[in-house]
Amino acid sequence: MVTASRPLRADAARNREKLLAAAAELFAERGLDVPMEHIARRAEVSIGTLYKHFPSREDLVSVIFLDRLTALDVIGEKALADPDPWHAFTVYLDDLYGLQAEDRGLNDVLARDLPNAPEVVSACHRGAGHAEALITRAIEGGVLRADFSIVDMATLTRAMAQVIRDSPGEWRRFLSIYVDGLHP
Repeated sequence: MVTASRPLRADAARNREKLLAAAAELFAERGLDVPMEHIARRAEVSIGTLYKHFPSREDLVSVIFLDRLTALDVIGEKALADPDPWHAFTVYLDDLYGLQAEDRGLNDVLARDLPNAPEVVSACHRGAGHAEALITRAIEGGVLRADFSIVDMATLTRAMAQVIRDSPGEWRRFLSIYVDGLHP
């Protein structure tokens, strides 16, 4: 990623912004596996220009998704402010998977391990902290199975990612069936 101490030339800055816009659109439409060549083509720049600004896919993913992952903090804090532990937990799940359903790239980010994008991984872990607090509160309130854990939440998130990929219109139905089984 370009991290020069001086500002980019105007044409380089325009190309960088075009690359970010194209990548954001394509990741949202098709997921993280979109070929880099397609991003360059949509941005109307050469593949060399893309790699000059973003030497790896992870560099591009980090720049795009760090902002988007702040939404996890927003939905987590909103849920934690809800005094009803069951409602907070279920609304959190619905909001989380709703975000994933809106953006295939975000869906991929939340369902994968991205060891070469440590900032993204860190942002995902912050979101897991909210989930863990909601789980603990719901268990302590007697409204969530006592054996449900953050590991189960991670498994559910990967399962929901697959449902969203395979049947985007069915994720709420699947979530409802799953959540019904979580009540003690």
